[in-house]
Amino acid sequence: MIMQNSIEELTYGHKIYNFMRWSYIAFMLSIITFIASITVIFLCGFNLGLDFTGGTVIELKLEKTTDINKIREAIQHAVFRDPIVQYIGNNKNIIVRIPPVEENTEKKLGNKVLRVIDKVTNQKATLTRLEYIGPNVSYDILSAGIISLLLAIICIFIYVVVRFEWRLATGTVIALIHDVVITLGLLSLFHLEIELTIIAALISVIGYSLNDSIVVSDRIRENFRKISSINTNAYEIFNISLTQTLSRTMITSAITMMVVLILLIFGGSMLRVFSITLLTGVFIGTISSIYVASALALKLGMKREHIMQQQINKESI
Repeated sequence: MIMQNSIEELTYGHKIYNFMRWSYIAFMLSIITFIASITVIFLCGFNLGLDFTGGTVIELKLEKTTDINKIREAIQHAVFRDPIVQYIGNNKNIIVRIPPVEENTEKKLGNKVLRVIDKVTNQKATLTRLEYIGPNVSYDILSAGIISLLLAIICIFIYVVVRFEWRLATGTVIALIHDVVITLGLLSLFHLEIELTIIAALISVIGYSLNDSIVVSDRIRENFRKISSINTNAYEIFNISLTQTLSRTMITSAITMMVVLILLIFGGSMLRVFSITLLTGVFIGTISSIYVASALALKLGMKREHIMQQQINKESI
């Protein structure tokens, strides 16, 4: 039996929740969602933005404020496929991003956009920037984005293996991959445009999920040492550790999601996909820190002896 007084001291008198009771169901849901995300990615692919596909970027300055929706519709009617029109700085400066089109030169394309805007706004627009992103540059950007994600995961794996026992480290890294794949699956499913900011959002998701998993893993390791004299098994220690970190996890997740929701609502179209990516990643990362990282370590047979052996090995170095 567990020594109730000692456990109450560790959990500050709070009820110990049986998180691991639902680990099997959570595993099944995670595996199904993970496989479904990979399937969606292969079948639907990604809606890559101009940063990855190439195209033309045009910045203009208007004489007076104009409804940006009218400008967007006018450019679409001029046979430009899926243009991105946004304000930059203030309501008189706009940026137009156009996918690759069959034009002789980017200057000709810029002049055509100028004429369309002049006509719809009844004013004289001034071209301040005209830039063409070629296919070679976009391929390099895409490669750099993929490499940065892989390097982040590899470096994190090395870090957690050195800091924690390999079962906890394995659960943490698989949870990170799980979070990134499911988030990418959502972007693919809803055909959301992926730009460089999405790479930044995915790396932020990795950082958030890692932080959550490390806090839980650190508490698990600490409790294996603290409760060494109590007749508790690994299953109970995992539940105790998750109960101890529950309030911290909930508060951190709630505050983070609140901030991201504000970005989603008031950040405009430029931050919409970025906010959706972060919101999805934070939600999935919170769940995976419990039912992927921690539960997987338990399924791999983690015991008190493994933690004590790791401590002895470190002290002998």
